[in-house]
Amino acid sequence: MEILTSLRSGDHRLTKRMAAWDSVLARQLLPPLEEAAEHTKLWWAAAVIMATGGGGQGRKAAAAGVTAMAVAELLSNGVAKQLVERRRPPKEWVPHDKVEDRPDSSSFPSGHTAAAVAFTAAIAPSCPWAGAACAVPMALVAIERVHSGAHYPSDVAAGAAIGLAAAALVRATPRLVVRHMG
Repeated sequence: MEILTSLRSGDHRLTKRMAAWDSVLARQLLPPLEEAAEHTKLWWAAAVIMATGGGGQGRKAAAAGVTAMAVAELLSNGVAKQLVERRRPPKEWVPHDKVEDRPDSSSFPSGHTAAAVAFTAAIAPSCPWAGAACAVPMALVAIERVHSGAHYPSDVAAGAAIGLAAAALVRATPRLVVRHMG
């Protein structure tokens, strides 16, 4: 029990610290990035770019990314958020106006992070250049979710774990199907 109390305390301290982060990067880059990631628009745009300009390799990667993103969204928003009811971080912890623009759903896990990680992890093996290009906005989306007061760091970590699991599942499914049918 003491370990959970310590983890919760650290989660709360880190949330307050990240929400209070005030820099040019935080003020100018994170809000437009959050808007681009809303409803997975950023990842759909990356998939379109890969599918149209990346040849067969790009189309394969885009399909894997979109599929993994859909699985991650289903697992995070459709399953986990329904099972775990967690309040968003308190508004008084967030010293900027982004705190007013938060969802009413459970804080746990971060669906934005799950989608970003799933997409990026699924495309990277087939299209390393696109995976590397998506890694930076993926990480910034995770940071933004805590900075905006929408999530605790543990929500983001859980979202990342779901995203990695979704990408692994999508990447393994063709091999599993072939093995099962053969």
